[in-house]
Amino acid sequence: MKIIDCEQGSAAWLQARCGRVTASNIADVLSRSRDRKSEGATRRNYKARIISELLTGRPQENGYTNKAMEDGIELEPFARGAYEARHNVMVDQVGLVLHPAIDRAAASPDGLVGAEGLVQLKCPYPATHIGYLLAGVVPSEYEPQMSWEIACTEREWCDFVSYCPIFPQYLQLFVMRFQRDDKRIQEITAEVIVFLREVDEMIERLNRKAA
Repeated sequence: MKIIDCEQGSAAWLQARCGRVTASNIADVLSRSRDRKSEGATRRNYKARIISELLTGRPQENGYTNKAMEDGIELEPFARGAYEARHNVMVDQVGLVLHPAIDRAAASPDGLVGAEGLVQLKCPYPATHIGYLLAGVVPSEYEPQMSWEIACTEREWCDFVSYCPIFPQYLQLFVMRFQRDDKRIQEITAEVIVFLREVDEMIERLNRKAA
């Protein structure tokens, strides 16, 4: 693994991510319009952000947080500890992991587990946690992010973890394993390559107009 050693959320981490497609934004890369025939506004806006970062060398992430996000950050160490205790493992924290073949793509997993695994930690509102417990599956909205983290780290699985400490202990932790899917990773990789090609083409157009 190619790892940039930095604390997640720090200024160094934001700079290391600058101009790179990251796992938390993979869904933006895959975004399409309602008719599925053109790119969605989310993809277009993310492309503009990456272009801005490459042209300025400055991270364009706004650092916005809300109460739910702040609570999640505060509870994450407890979620990690609960997962470690249940599965008798140690979770190794890591900064930014570069994609093995695409230097301008990366991921910041919530932790590495052993030689083959990852963990994705969530500390949601109680209603959301109940929904995860009842559904008993990995939520589909996290599939692109987890697939890209697996691709960047070259690992075999990622455990989705939801932690909500207000419930009785036996209901506080939901864990569901998400297995590596090489076909899906190839599909996402192809989309990322196209996205970055479009970024380069747009930068070239901007430079030509300024010449």
